[in-house]
Amino acid sequence: MSAKPIVLIDGSSYLYRAYHVPNLQRFSDSSGNPTGVVYGILNMTNRLLGDHEPEQIAVVFDAPGKTFRDDLYPDYKANRPPMPDDLRAQIEPSLAAIEALGIRVIRIEGVEADDVIGTLARAASASGRETIISTADKDMTQLVDDHVVVLNSMDDRRLDSAGVEKKFGVGPDLIIDYLTLIGDSSDNIPGVPGVGPKTAQKWLAEYGDLDNLIAHADDIGGKVGEKFRAALDDLPLYKELVTIKCDVELPFSLDELQRRPVDPESLRAVLEPLEMFNVIRRLLGASESAAPAETDTNYEIVLTHEQLEEWIERIGKAELTALDTETTSLNYMDAELVGLSLSTEAGSAAYIPVDHRYAGAPEQLDRDAVLSRLRPWLEDETRAKVGHHLKYDAHILQNYGITLAGIEHDTMLESYVLNSTATRHDMDSVAAKYLGVTTTKYEDVAGKGAKQISFDQVALEQAGPYAAQDADISLRLHQTLWPALEAEPDVCRVYREIERPLIGVLQRMEHTGVLVDADMLAAQGRELAEAMQATEARAHAEAGGEFNLGSPKQLQEILFDKLELPVLGKTPKGQPSTAENVLAELAEDYELPALILEYRALSKLKSTYTDKLPREINPRT
Repeated sequence: MSAKPIVLIDGSSYLYRAYHVPNLQRFSDSSGNPTGVVYGILNMTNRLLGDHEPEQIAVVFDAPGKTFRDDLYPDYKANRPPMPDDLRAQIEPSLAAIEALGIRVIRIEGVEADDVIGTLARAASASGRETIISTADKDMTQLVDDHVVVLNSMDDRRLDSAGVEKKFGVGPDLIIDYLTLIGDSSDNIPGVPGVGPKTAQKWLAEYGDLDNLIAHADDIGGKVGEKFRAALDDLPLYKELVTIKCDVELPFSLDELQRRPVDPESLRAVLEPLEMFNVIRRLLGASESAAPAETDTNYEIVLTHEQLEEWIERIGKAELTALDTETTSLNYMDAELVGLSLSTEAGSAAYIPVDHRYAGAPEQLDRDAVLSRLRPWLEDETRAKVGHHLKYDAHILQNYGITLAGIEHDTMLESYVLNSTATRHDMDSVAAKYLGVTTTKYEDVAGKGAKQISFDQVALEQAGPYAAQDADISLRLHQTLWPALEAEPDVCRVYREIERPLIGVLQRMEHTGVLVDADMLAAQGRELAEAMQATEARAHAEAGGEFNLGSPKQLQEILFDKLELPVLGKTPKGQPSTAENVLAELAEDYELPALILEYRALSKLKSTYTDKLPREINPRT
């Protein structure tokens, strides 16, 4: 039996979520056919695959036509408008693309996606298998048990039993009763008029469940009591409507949800007509079974003034230009500029060498002359630039009196913000992950270990294509990563409003250095140490004994075994999690997790600032 969870995706929920993302609504091919829903569903599904690497997975959609609920209640979902034509047109390509990813797509006539997922989840739970349900539908929380969790596709919050109770005020076993009382406006189920979440929570806490509440209907006072008694005859129907059917006859077993290898030809057959070429590269690049799509390249080594002027004209007209520098060192304070790379369109790039010094090196353009010609463009805020870790390039150019402006995008930050744990964020790793491209490594042209030479000693025959590729890959990465970021508005806001603006701030701080009062820093260190000791003592008193606040194992024993605090998350090995976000939730109701967080914050401050000498802070010392 696999230790990895079964993943069940509510495809119908994904459809409508993707359709209502504003940035995706403008996605279309050159003929105007909408493609945003296909893109959104594939993006969400691929992220889920990367996060959980399931061996068994299915995407479940509502089948066309009526269900048994329509027979029970003709007004069921009657308030919903017909499916928009631009959404309907994207359903079949979405289903075909998911199948091409090796994932089973399920649609069962007469029941909803919820019922199929409920049946599969109950079967998995009965066999002791862990199951993740990815959906934005609150109805699904009634399926949560010791083996089933709901992963909210809107905010990625993981809801186990404790999480459900915290979010809704009732546990999973009472979600059906809760929904029966409050109704569901999206499905046109009225519930009890005037009864909202707070009243439902209060009643269920007092009477235990809906059956006992009904038995004591006469005890409910006021207008809301009258409305409750007036709705008694309808409650059994409402309850049946909100109850997920978990005994659907399925023409397959759980074992048949095994994930298959990606089918590159089928994926291209679906997505190429929609002109989703970047998506193809990203999906196939992430698939070990798929060969990356080849891209023709035209890389140029600029050795004449005429070539340089042609590229200056080209970047002057381009909406976005990729920029990269080649230097003699990774230490930006000491590095000398060896050359620059530029790219304005995928597959095309130039390398401008200015200081290759090996014996027999061809004549190159003068460095000062090149920088003088490029300075107006480099310092022009209106000429948009992209690169991979442009902060480093800004440092190099500042060494020559040039202030790099117009940094519009940075693909290292785009990769990090989009998914910080999907891969390392160096260019080679990101290109392999999102483009399926194996880049030329520095060691391939400069050698390894003791025999490695600096870049100014690398022959132009090797240096030119290597350096030009860096600019080309930066541009192509942006063309792939930026649409993915735009599809996640909250994530994109972090990139736009926090990460990208900090490039210039950090670069100026790093280049200038900071003044540090070593005596004051030492005094602060002593104060932090005393505060840590005081916090540790309070934590020991709260726990009823001493323990190591830095030991996850001891924290698990104290918090969850001894004090029996609710388990809000688990580690990949199934142990109760003591991660920051888990402790932050617990801290809202319990003192000890708050003290642990306080101790961690003090410890981090001390180790980050006061335990380091000034020479590690000021790059010039």
